[in-house]
Amino acid sequence: MRFISTPAREAGMTRADLVDGELHVIQQKHGAELYLPFVRELQQALAAYPAKGLHLIGREDGRPMTRQGLTKFMKEAAKAAGLPAKCVPHGLRKAGLRRLAEAGKTEKQIAAVSGHKSLAEVQRYTAAADQRRLARDAMKKQ
Repeated sequence: MRFISTPAREAGMTRADLVDGELHVIQQKHGAELYLPFVRELQQALAAYPAKGLHLIGREDGRPMTRQGLTKFMKEAAKAAGLPAKCVPHGLRKAGLRRLAEAGKTEKQIAAVSGHKSLAEVQRYTAAADQRRLARDAMKKQ
């Protein structure tokens, strides 16, 4: 995602992008404007990260990271956490959408979080989770 206040090559979200307890973002790919709840886990993670400059996550000198820099940062964090090499930043997005599907959220609710314009795209991201949940629900009703 690209955030409202940054150029396309930057991946920095600023404190100005926090509005009434929500993250206000505009996705780079499709221009979808989203307001996402600022969840407790994100608040805790940001509190543990040193705040320098206006950006919520930035370089040590307080300047914003480039998109490539953020990807590298996330890959190094995944490796340090002992995650397998197949755990890539885009996978976090897919995993988040899958978790929403597993929690029984509707496709429209998931699209409101992901910014997808088409429910078919949401279905593609969540098909495996939906299958498991739907099969369990169906068998409980037997």
